[in-house]
Amino acid sequence: MRKLVYCIATTLDGFIAGPDGADPTGPGGFWPLPEDYLGHLIAEYPETLPGPARQALGITGEGSRFDTALEGRHSYGVGLAAGVTDAYPHLRHLVFSRTLTASPDPAVEVVSGDPITRVRELKREDGKDIWIIGGGALAGALLPEIDQLVVKLAPLTIGAGIPLFGREAAFQPQAWELTDHTVLKSGALVLTYQRAG
Repeated sequence: MRKLVYCIATTLDGFIAGPDGADPTGPGGFWPLPEDYLGHLIAEYPETLPGPARQALGITGEGSRFDTALEGRHSYGVGLAAGVTDAYPHLRHLVFSRTLTASPDPAVEVVSGDPITRVRELKREDGKDIWIIGGGALAGALLPEIDQLVVKLAPLTIGAGIPLFGREAAFQPQAWELTDHTVLKSGALVLTYQRAG
């Protein structure tokens, strides 16, 4: 069965974006990508780079980990504001929204129903693993279904912003087992966890 993987960058104080929800690694973001971090992403998670970045870097392979990406409405809106209707054309791209009535791009599937039900359907399909792009609210809603966390820990704090699992996540303690880690020279860590037990 396919795994649901939340692969996300976060600050030391647990935020995936600032209070405005803007991409922290995008233009004007608070975390310019260090060279070693970008190199690690290219080597290990090339499919998580947006299409325009992949094109600029000459990345053409499909990647070995993910073939499906899930995104919340607000996270998707960051790309839309920049005029990008499908930031991940190399992946099957689903956007979960209660407000979007139609997809602005024929390659992007808008899901208005229960995220957990849809994810369970996706897990039963053949294919590679399923990546949660963000945002925190979608990850919080899908927390019971997440099989693996890949936390890309940035060596900085911001004090306030959007938490790893959003502002509405329920209190539900869950133990996770560290299965891999990479320490980068820039001070960033890439920590991989699977559900314990």
